[in-house]
Amino acid sequence: MVNFIEAQKPMLSRLMKMAGLRPIEVELEPAGTTMHIWAPKHHVSKKGTTISPLDDPAAAAAAAAAKNNSTKKSKKRRSQESRPNVVLIHGFAAEGNVTWQFNFGVLVSRYNLYIPDLMFFGKSSTASADRSPDFQAACVAAALARLGVARCDVVGFSYGGMVAFKLAEARPEMVRSLCVSGSVVAMTDAVNREAMERLGAGSSAELLMPETLKGLKALLSISMFRKMWFPDRFYKDYLKVMFTNRKERMELLQGLLTSTMDAKIPAFQQKIMLLWGEEDKIFDIKLAKKMKEQLGDNCFLYGIPKAGHLLHVERPCAYNRQLQRWLAYVNSTAAGGDQASSGESLKPEL
Repeated sequence: MVNFIEAQKPMLSRLMKMAGLRPIEVELEPAGTTMHIWAPKHHVSKKGTTISPLDDPAAAAAAAAAKNNSTKKSKKRRSQESRPNVVLIHGFAAEGNVTWQFNFGVLVSRYNLYIPDLMFFGKSSTASADRSPDFQAACVAAALARLGVARCDVVGFSYGGMVAFKLAEARPEMVRSLCVSGSVVAMTDAVNREAMERLGAGSSAELLMPETLKGLKALLSISMFRKMWFPDRFYKDYLKVMFTNRKERMELLQGLLTSTMDAKIPAFQQKIMLLWGEEDKIFDIKLAKKMKEQLGDNCFLYGIPKAGHLLHVERPCAYNRQLQRWLAYVNSTAAGGDQASSGESLKPEL
């Protein structure tokens, strides 16, 4: 019997390829760690779509550019490569292309998009025992470096937001700005306990890794503002496809937790946008406001009404509009534009 969730993936892949993206396997360690990432097609060569640690993508790109310097094709390629780089990091319920299926299309014509699958999601895998968000961030950074990305704007959702914060902290020279939704800088014992008590869940694993139709329905119910009905067949298919690598993902959830006593808010150098669903029940808007105060003057907060945790899925047009405005703002600021007028038109505050 056809799995409806699995059946949509080939169509989604075709749409992404039509938009100019290609799936690439970046081998970070021989027979150890491989990250699957959707990237602009100019990274794909005749060798295929696998980049090993022995490859030098920067040198290969330079050689190709020199060889085709006089051709129109080379000029078009250089134009594409000069676009700003944007990285979209997914959450805990699905891999990259599924998470961002309603969002990548509005960005791909203006930016070089990179959509990685974090370890144990999609086709990304590792033999490492490290399950921390720091390790996920290091893998994303390494994969981007293999693809020649030196500077980028990072967009993170939920679990991906935590990875994005770690990436910005560890690699400030690589990450120019952050746009984070439904996430926290660090999942402390206190934040986790308060969220689980408020949601009536015994643990984050019980909430985020459901094994039954009832558990999955409960997760979607608290993740969205609007109550949506789906047939049970949809839920069964989703359970079979989206919650693989259960053991490793349980360990990822354990790796998120940090002691409240040890938690510190880093002094981020980047501009940060907290783009929030005003009806988010998992990480509510009050938490976002508190986080904005802690992050300081370089942090902005914008709330989207009638949207829950899955705001980019529930209200994609509103989400995409604000994300585009944010990326335009950080690019105009970087280019020496009128920061005051850009910030004013952005309306970053609630």
